Amino acid sequence: MSDTARRPEVLVIDYGVGNHTSVCNALERLKYSYAVSSDTKDIKDAPAYILPGVGAFKEAMQNLRGRNIIEVLREEVIGKKKPLLGICLGMQVLAEDSTEDGLHTGLGFIPGHVVLIPHENVRVPHVGWNTLTIQKSDPLFVAVSTDARFYFDHSYHFATDEKYRAATTQYGGEITAAVQHGAVYGVQFHPEKSQTSGLRLLRSFMKNTKK
Repeated sequence: MSDTARRPEVLVIDYGVGNHTSVCNALERLKYSYAVSSDTKDIKDAPAYILPGVGAFKEAMQNLRGRNIIEVLREEVIGKKKPLLGICLGMQVLAEDSTEDGLHTGLGFIPGHVVLIPHENVRVPHVGWNTLTIQKSDPLFVAVSTDARFYFDHSYHFATDEKYRAATTQYGGEITAAVQHGAVYGVQFHPEKSQTSGLRLLRSFMKNTKK
């Protein structure tokens, strides 16, 4: 926990994929209190969630399942409408399934499928800084300028209906950069590594959790 004197404003879910330290550092910089846990009681008690992740979809889902996170997270996020922000792999597991190394079932919080980036004319993985085309500015992008650049590092992307897209980017064609469905949000890029623009996005998410 970042500040034991305050009730955590958000729970960073640690499910054994990737390093969540940079997300916590960003929250500290923004002066938000947080806790890091995968305990079901902590999930039930938390008002909002960040689900980070780096690595493979299959392992991520195995870890979520093995730590008994899926059902309690479904109850709190889908049932009780608590806000959740998925980052990179944490966004991808929100989908119905993924074709990475076979076909694997996701959380299904947002309709769509995780598929390999079309790579006829571009290098995969996609690593680097890109601008976005924003479809839904509220709440994630309200404080972000139209020329803001965000840091990406991924080989697969979230193919979904336009109504669930909050932002797209161009990389060998249009790919999903952010999704939004009710209180569930996801970003393919890393806001915690995207300097001022990323911090602004995280602040907008945190402000929205208090509404």
